[in-house]
Amino acid sequence: MEIQSMTELIEACQREQKTIGEIMLMMEAEKSGKDEETIIHMMEERLIKMKEAVDSGTADASAAPSGISGGDAVKMSNYISQGKALSGSYIGDAMTFSMATSESNARMGVIVATPTAGAAGILPGVLFSLHKNDGYAYKDLVMGLFTASMLGYVIANRSFISGAAGGCQAEVGSATAMAAGTIVELKGGTPAQAVNATALAMKSLLGLVCDPVAGLVEVPCIKRNVIGTSIAFSAADLSLAGVESRIPCDEVIEAMYRVGKEMPRTLKETALGGLATTETGKRVKDQLSCRKKNL
Repeated sequence: MEIQSMTELIEACQREQKTIGEIMLMMEAEKSGKDEETIIHMMEERLIKMKEAVDSGTADASAAPSGISGGDAVKMSNYISQGKALSGSYIGDAMTFSMATSESNARMGVIVATPTAGAAGILPGVLFSLHKNDGYAYKDLVMGLFTASMLGYVIANRSFISGAAGGCQAEVGSATAMAAGTIVELKGGTPAQAVNATALAMKSLLGLVCDPVAGLVEVPCIKRNVIGTSIAFSAADLSLAGVESRIPCDEVIEAMYRVGKEMPRTLKETALGGLATTETGKRVKDQLSCRKKNL
């Protein structure tokens, strides 16, 4: 079986009477020659690595080697624990766990690229928020990873998933879209609803540029991961409520590809435009350059 579009994915789910995650598992077994039990075990290991990054980030208030990030996940965790979160526990916890993962990445910790290191906080943020607030078992989260993988597989093969190729819309945008569809499936939505949530989320971040300050995947990347979790939940709620994207998901992905192709090089992970070229952004770059020279 080979899935090349979201339309084909929905048709395969209907034909096989399987969820998106189950289709991904079946397709991976066919492609790899491994049995499904082995593949599930491999995905469980990735989920555990995600949890370790979350736990590390929420406990470690130290700065990253660059000095421009670190410690914010601890602040968020303390804030959420006081019941102050305006966005509620689902999004509040997701934001915390997302930031924890991204800060772990900035400290050179082990993370799972979903779909990239720069966007690695969104999916674990969402999954472990559902785990905490709804009591989803790890086996459910593992199937959620297969759902996200299938959605990401289609996006990657039809468009971009890297900031260098398509801007941040391709990294944080794709990760947010994957997470939105995963939420819907875990919540019992249909494959069509999951794909619809994917479209709604991706549309919301269309055109987002990749402008890392000093060329590091920290500012504004970490906080964009955090914001991505709230968009994922919003898109999932919209889809589960029956709100449909007027533009089909495959066409949204195609639009993202075209926007990425048209985006100037200065806004695609080169640190030559956007926030990287603000006065503060340039000052941070100069300070880091001086530090490196003095080492």
